[in-house]
Amino acid sequence: MTASLSPRIVISGSGIWTPTDVITNEELVESYNTYAEKFNSDHAADIASGKIKEKPLSSVRFIEKSSGIKARYVYTKEGILDINRMRPKFPERKEEELSIQAEIGVFAARKAMAAAGKTAADIDAVIVAGAYTQRAYPAIAIEIQHELGINGFGFDMLVACSAATFGLHRAYDSLKSGSTKCVLAINPELNTPQVNFCDRDNHFIFGDVSAAVIMERAETCTSPNSYEILGTKALTQFSSNIRSNFGHLSYVTDDDPFGEDKLFHQSGRIVFKEVSPIAAKLMSEHLAILGLKPEDVKRFWLHQANINMNNMVVKELLGKDVDEKVIPTILDRYANTASAGSIIAFHLYNNDLKKGDLGVICSFGAGYSVGSLVLRKR
Repeated sequence: MTASLSPRIVISGSGIWTPTDVITNEELVESYNTYAEKFNSDHAADIASGKIKEKPLSSVRFIEKSSGIKARYVYTKEGILDINRMRPKFPERKEEELSIQAEIGVFAARKAMAAAGKTAADIDAVIVAGAYTQRAYPAIAIEIQHELGINGFGFDMLVACSAATFGLHRAYDSLKSGSTKCVLAINPELNTPQVNFCDRDNHFIFGDVSAAVIMERAETCTSPNSYEILGTKALTQFSSNIRSNFGHLSYVTDDDPFGEDKLFHQSGRIVFKEVSPIAAKLMSEHLAILGLKPEDVKRFWLHQANINMNNMVVKELLGKDVDEKVIPTILDRYANTASAGSIIAFHLYNNDLKKGDLGVICSFGAGYSVGSLVLRKR
């Protein structure tokens, strides 16, 4: 946890890249149900004997009621709706080509740089923070650094749905210490390759997107729309209720490296009950440390996983339901974009705030991990 001390640190720009391909709930349900019906027919004898479980059918009503999601952007629709594949089909790129994740990171980075009025020469660190990276090394951050022509250093970090806030914490710390002067933090979230589109309870949750933020010292900021960071706070608490087991050890265990346990899976109801109060408590404590109350905050840019969870978090924090302007929602059209969700919400819903208005960016997810930044409009 840090408090607002000199030098002052600001967010001076943000940017997002949104894929052109969209999959609606209607499309996803039609594909999944066709797959499930075929699976149940093909395995009728094993289902009847109890060897395997019948695939339950999905519905648009089920998805929207349980999550608030209506559609999602995806890097590619190809393969996802094919009942003989049920996963996206990405093109293989040669090692001398820019990787897919670096490419979408660059798209968002350039928008954030333009918003902040920064060139590559102004930036000396690149942090790529996300739920997944497409390879172990070399770091995607270093690849993006090279593509943009940035001198300095870059590194990747994985903290699931809190990666974006934790990445911004690291940027803040480096700027406070003087080891950097301007940091580019990127969240290139390619989530659909880790989705089990054959699982009724999880097939609708995630979408793909890329987000980026420029952070710098206040004295170098020339942006007309910037936010001073008053403080950061983070908490982690181990839990296996949200998990993805894919990794290099999959090669040596002799189990299916692409089995269901290697993809995203969760105990959703337990997560809902356990994470919401942790997130509300952390934000309340963070604001109190800064001499503030939840009622002082004009806007909460929250992690975008589930509309019911966000409403519960804010109700625990404020003791009442609030207008959507206070907690803007983007997951209805983006779905869960892992760590990028709170940054997308910030990017799309911050220009209307006035000088002195307070806002909180907060993430919460696997780990469990919770991270927050308290901001003040300059």
